Amino acid sequence: MIERLKQLCSLSGVSSFEDAVRDYLLQQAAPHVDATRVDAMGNLILLKKGTKPTGNKLMLCAHMDEVGLMVRSITEDGYLKFVCVGGIDRRVLLGKQVRIGEKAVPGVIGLKAIHMTTAEERKKVPKLEDYYIDIGADSREEAETLVELGDPCVFVSDCVEFGDGFLKAKALDDRVGCAMLLELLRRELPMDVTFVFTVQEEVGTRGAFGAAFSVTPEIALVVEGTTAADAPTQDPQAQICWPGKGPVLSWMDGGTIYDRPLFETLRRLATEHQIPWQLKHGVVGSTDTKAIQRMKSGVRVAGLSAPVRYVHAPSSAVKIRDVEQVLELLWLFVQAVAQES
Repeated sequence: MIERLKQLCSLSGVSSFEDAVRDYLLQQAAPHVDATRVDAMGNLILLKKGTKPTGNKLMLCAHMDEVGLMVRSITEDGYLKFVCVGGIDRRVLLGKQVRIGEKAVPGVIGLKAIHMTTAEERKKVPKLEDYYIDIGADSREEAETLVELGDPCVFVSDCVEFGDGFLKAKALDDRVGCAMLLELLRRELPMDVTFVFTVQEEVGTRGAFGAAFSVTPEIALVVEGTTAADAPTQDPQAQICWPGKGPVLSWMDGGTIYDRPLFETLRRLATEHQIPWQLKHGVVGSTDTKAIQRMKSGVRVAGLSAPVRYVHAPSSAVKIRDVEQVLELLWLFVQAVAQES
């Protein structure tokens, strides 16, 4: 699974440009599923039949897209101005490498040099309009032969194992979820399961609503990479979860109050099978559950996450053992739902 996770993280998939990720997932999944389709939004929807026919009772969901940038204009001297796609902290942008558009044009994000700033400017986070992407062009005309307005810009970040069992890569939110669902659908399942890989989660859970509307599940579990926020300078009361302490269970976030019985099922299974688990300490952010829960007459939803440091940055970090334990708990959850069906 970890090798597939590395491959997934290496792919470009800025929101609404998830094609490469979807193509990879479809190629890997096709031999193991009974039905495949891509809806109008670009969501990949796969049905795998289990030993017990249960129809659309259970949907498992992970999003394919990642945060990135988009070219909005080109200056007369050939620099690219951009907007952010998804929530990105402007402080992490300076000096980062990107690749732009279908041609994967290399570029580096620039800003006025620090020795040219005033003391007052150095106290503030630069505005987004102060940044630019340098692709080595000398003019607008030269830049226009390489890139177009609206081209996505993806961060360049090597996928590396380091330290005490950590993996560093871009797009761990939510390629960790994609990798786990891909691993699960290769197994013989105890019930029918619909696997949904959604688009445009990072820009407002836009893909999940349409996917859930067409699938119409009774229960949906979203598998995510969630913000760890365990930096040593962070107030302990403001930390959210901790790498190395196991799967993260959510009872509430900025978009959803999760189904209580499903939450208790996850907690019980983790405890009974001696899987370390932790609560998400904080109700910030939201996931695809926000859209899924409100679909038609309502859907019972649960959230299961791996703690990820530096989410939405060009490089994030996750503990491999946490990912493996999330997969273990996910498998137990599917079996539990099958027994109750």
